[in-house]
Amino acid sequence: MIYLDAAATTPLRREVLERMWPYLGPDFGNPSSHHEVGESARRALDAARADVAKVLACKANEVTFTSGGTESDNAAIKGIALAMPRGRHLITSSIEHPAVLESVEFLGRLGFDVTILEVDGTGLVDPAALAAALRDDTTLVSIQYANNEVGTIQPIAELSALAGVNGVPFHTDAVQAAGWLGLDVGRLGVQAMSISGHKLGAPKGIGILYVARRTPLEPLLHGGGQESGRRSGTENVASAVGMAAALGLAGGDSTETVARRDRFIKRVLAEVPGALLTGHATHRLPGTASFVFPGTSGEAILLELEARGVVCSSGSACAAGSDEPSHVLTAMGFEGPVAQTAVRFTFGRDTPEADLDTAATELVAAVSRVLELGIQKS
Repeated sequence: MIYLDAAATTPLRREVLERMWPYLGPDFGNPSSHHEVGESARRALDAARADVAKVLACKANEVTFTSGGTESDNAAIKGIALAMPRGRHLITSSIEHPAVLESVEFLGRLGFDVTILEVDGTGLVDPAALAAALRDDTTLVSIQYANNEVGTIQPIAELSALAGVNGVPFHTDAVQAAGWLGLDVGRLGVQAMSISGHKLGAPKGIGILYVARRTPLEPLLHGGGQESGRRSGTENVASAVGMAAALGLAGGDSTETVARRDRFIKRVLAEVPGALLTGHATHRLPGTASFVFPGTSGEAILLELEARGVVCSSGSACAAGSDEPSHVLTAMGFEGPVAQTAVRFTFGRDTPEADLDTAATELVAAVSRVLELGIQKS
């Protein structure tokens, strides 16, 4: 099997499991317990938090461990919006992850005014559009670092600077960007950031929420006051240790990955009739190549590819099984039927070029078979 769905999830790295193992067994303590068993767990949790803070170039007390990207997005958007005294106006983009869009929609039902910024055909937010949307009562701007379906990278530092001039906190969903792009929160100019572990070789069910120390945050979970009062509940020490280890191992030079990605894209566009690249041609994640194949069915192509030993997806795993066209692609100007022909290939630095070559060969055959059978979305 050739696995090209890393944007959905990645396997647990052996080095991460080895770091986690003691806290799944002998060092089982509750970090809130005031005895040696608990103190041992507390030391491990504190060390993990400090390691994450080094990667983000922030203070350790600005790092909160969560259950994943979805919780981090919800906690940042709802928490900051409900705590900020300056107003009740939110700004986001039309291609955000559902965790962001539905959080904003929820706040809209509570009386917040919401501005949704449109994107261009490559998925980019226009900084001028953000500047025009900012108001005196804007509470928060939330724009993703890189898109989970097409891989387009946003100019976060430029966008956050516009918000900063107006004194507006800026949150970015960095779930897909982590491991590929720089996460220095000072350079990015963000006051809040969401990261998910299982995109990086950590286990599922662990994430990170960075919130700048002076940014007000109303917690979503109340109870024991863990995580400096920002997220009550006994901490998942083993997974926090794994999260920190995975984040530390991620990254590195991606030049070769970009070269492999571009060769794969070039071949698909040359050999598959009618294939269209989605997302920005160059401002895209190194391990993401996404296409639409008008006149076909994305679902049928995926089934053909899986039968041929290639596993990938049509877009966000969170929207799998939906009959609705991708909101990302429709926002980028692709009509409904075309948006339902999407196929996304996502991979890591260690994905062999031979696997991408094989995937391209099988994709050509799969699309040809779907066209031969006349399967298409209408």
